[in-house]
Amino acid sequence: MKSLPGFFLAVWVTSALAAPDWEKANPIQPLPKPPLGIDSQWSDLKDPPTPESVRLGRWLFFDKRLSADGTISCASCHVPEHAFSERTPVSTGIRGQKGGRKAPSFVNQAWALYPNFFWDGRASSLETQAGGPMENPIEMGNTHAAVVNTCSQVSGYKKYFKEAFGSEDVSIDRIKRAIADYERTRMSGNSAYDRFIDGDKSALSAEAQTGMDLFFGKAECNQCHLGQNLSDSLFHNLGIGWNPKSKKFADQGRIVVSKKKEDLGAFKTPTVRDVTKHPPYMHDGSIRTLREVVDHYNKGGHKNPQLSPKIRPLHMNEKEVAAIVAFMESLDGEGYMDKAPASFPQ
Repeated sequence: MKSLPGFFLAVWVTSALAAPDWEKANPIQPLPKPPLGIDSQWSDLKDPPTPESVRLGRWLFFDKRLSADGTISCASCHVPEHAFSERTPVSTGIRGQKGGRKAPSFVNQAWALYPNFFWDGRASSLETQAGGPMENPIEMGNTHAAVVNTCSQVSGYKKYFKEAFGSEDVSIDRIKRAIADYERTRMSGNSAYDRFIDGDKSALSAEAQTGMDLFFGKAECNQCHLGQNLSDSLFHNLGIGWNPKSKKFADQGRIVVSKKKEDLGAFKTPTVRDVTKHPPYMHDGSIRTLREVVDHYNKGGHKNPQLSPKIRPLHMNEKEVAAIVAFMESLDGEGYMDKAPASFPQ
């Protein structure tokens, strides 16, 4: 009997050493705790992610093999160090093709106020959103059937599909669910703003405090940038992309999905958390800096027939504009950071 502990230790060591490199590089981890400023909990979700599905989803999110030519992954446009957005006006897909919109950040989307994803809200879940770029000819240029076939041919993935879903079967629904569950764990909080609200009155500079008062007061930014993620997840026409000569929008926006006249030129409100991480701004990346974004609102947007009634001249002076920028800079948080696994199942 005295030899049993040593025997089990040897088995454990042998098992650990036998684990493939990709498993060592991406171990199962507990679901992260929502950071300061995010009051929701995993138990609030009807079907919360599991550590096993998140691990699988992390591989899939960064795996370029899901694209038609093996060059593009979800992370190619939703870049971790840029708060899962990008620092280009629009996204670039396979063969260097340019899309028409910038990849929006998805931090804190597990508890979005409304289930509207993409700039035009055409996806009603993170799962649907995850599957969209795979079939987009400009983005990943693939088909769902081909994605399933690719993952099925990777024998190393079978174990992790079984851990996450109970069997080795690979389906597009399981692939999308795993990616969406990984995305759900990308949360941002504990920003200077969050710490200030939590009672640390030294967390914000005097200028940022002035900007906060303006953001939630005179400037009325919180008409749309509200809730714990500072986004109403709804759609508004700011006049971005309006051509006064042709009297047309370069991108029609939400109306293509909703078919409602009032949604012409309307796009989803993005979160302003970590907004400094991914200039330029707006759905088309047409505004270079945060200062210019605030100037756009201050001037009352670009007038057009469907301009949101919430958009009007604000009559703020230069110091007030600068203060709002300082406040938005205070919204840089932590918790979402990640990088690609060092290796992938083979």
